[in-house]
Amino acid sequence: MALIKKIYVNGKDEKEFFKNVEKRAGETDKKVTATVSEIVENVKENGDKAVKEYTEKFDGKLPQYYEVPREVINDALTEADQDLVNALLNCIENITAFHQRQKSQSFVDPQANGVILGQRVRGLHRVGLYVPGGTAAYPSSVLMNAVPAKIAGVGEIIMVTPPLKDGTPNKDILVAAALCGVDRVFLAGGAQAIAALAYGTEEIPKVDKIVGPGNIFVATAKKLLYGTVDIDMVAGPSEILIVADDSAAPKYVAADLMSQAEHDRLASAILITTSEELADKTAIELERQMAALERKEIIEYSLSEYGAMIICKTREEACDIANALAPEHLEVLFENPMEYVGRLDNAGSVFLGQYAPEPLGDYYAGPNHVLPTSGTARFFSPLGVNSFEKRSSFIYYTEDALRNAKDDIVLVANREGLTAHANAIKVRFE
Repeated sequence: MALIKKIYVNGKDEKEFFKNVEKRAGETDKKVTATVSEIVENVKENGDKAVKEYTEKFDGKLPQYYEVPREVINDALTEADQDLVNALLNCIENITAFHQRQKSQSFVDPQANGVILGQRVRGLHRVGLYVPGGTAAYPSSVLMNAVPAKIAGVGEIIMVTPPLKDGTPNKDILVAAALCGVDRVFLAGGAQAIAALAYGTEEIPKVDKIVGPGNIFVATAKKLLYGTVDIDMVAGPSEILIVADDSAAPKYVAADLMSQAEHDRLASAILITTSEELADKTAIELERQMAALERKEIIEYSLSEYGAMIICKTREEACDIANALAPEHLEVLFENPMEYVGRLDNAGSVFLGQYAPEPLGDYYAGPNHVLPTSGTARFFSPLGVNSFEKRSSFIYYTEDALRNAKDDIVLVANREGLTAHANAIKVRFE
């Protein structure tokens, strides 16, 4: 059996495959939802006591401290491998430069008749950042969430992260937190940490928004608590779509497909190409390169279940399929990739050319790596500075300006049956 299936576009076979890919996110798991609902209610009622009980239950033991002391965070940075620190600083520099350009502006619009309209933009007061711990510890996620929050003017960033099995924090995560200016760090993970951020406890402050990746329990908690608190998005399994012609290098295509397939067994890695020869050579490269990779079993399962090499007739057809799929990551390995930027409307992030592989965006280039998944790039955008901003408008009218507008307002209010609305206007001119 081939490691990855080959499909020819015929209007039927590829659609059946895409339906199978869509099922990865699946229906909400009722057992998980029930478990998370119980955790959320317990934390709402019992606060830190419940959080600590769940920490002991799920993470093995209570950590030495609940809130990580500032000196421990500072020591992690002081003692860190300098090469890692330098690499993270280079990443931060690029992420900052890109996100600085996203910042929205307040404005005031004074008009000749004395009316003043405007918009005030400011950062959220307090944001919670969830960072997975243990084996799935990603300091890059700290950078991608904290940097735009700081640029937006968020007043305080509260980070929660599960302790390691020995009860200590992950040092790399603390280093990233120190470099990004995270204000406070608590050793708590899972749905219980999300609930603590949403409701607030005696020790963990209540936040306005929760961001950051997590497992199904974390994602379910965020989903259930949306409305009590804002969230970044409900993320599904990772995915990459590569559109390529015969100019693409098979070894690059194979490597890039596996860079996402290694995330987890539900990850999806798809090649759409006008060249069957490229597909065949890529299949050989997959087998060759995979042998040396640590997460071989995960990659193998992901590619066999949710991967495919789809043969189409034209580059335009490949672009149409890409727009329909709306992938999280979209690589364009055409001979002249820049020509297709305007055709690709639905993707979280687009990577153009042979030397812009997906991991470049995960860590270093600058655009955010928190991206919409499961086709939601049709209507959702990547995390950015505006994800941490809030806007309010303001209105000032003079008496004469309101007099000129009153008849229209009263007419519309009365047509809607809202006579008190109309009265609030009329009473000013009786």
